[in-house]
Amino acid sequence: MSGFIFCNRFGNLHNPAEIKRQIKRIVDDYNYREELKAVKEKRDPLIIPCFSCHITRHSFCTRFCENETNVKVIQSFMGHKDIQTTLDIYAEVSEQKKQDVFKKLNDNDVI
Repeated sequence: MSGFIFCNRFGNLHNPAEIKRQIKRIVDDYNYREELKAVKEKRDPLIIPCFSCHITRHSFCTRFCENETNVKVIQSFMGHKDIQTTLDIYAEVSEQKKQDVFKKLNDNDVI
């Protein structure tokens, strides 16, 4: 197997359920320690919400869409068969992105 960012010590893909368990363990441990620390410091704890590998994939692809204009490159990178998946699910438009594009167009006297 090659071309993957994260492989286990045997060079194989990680089991998604195991990764999810590890993330949960890390988040639970942090939140437990943060709650104890917050009580000692007499403040509200800063709790990390639960998240999954899919959420990190979604976040990555959304940021990728914000920085890459060639949707075919994004589609290929994400492994989507249908470009509509990339466009409908991941190519979200943030308010900041709209403002950045508008400013760039304005700076280049396009509008």
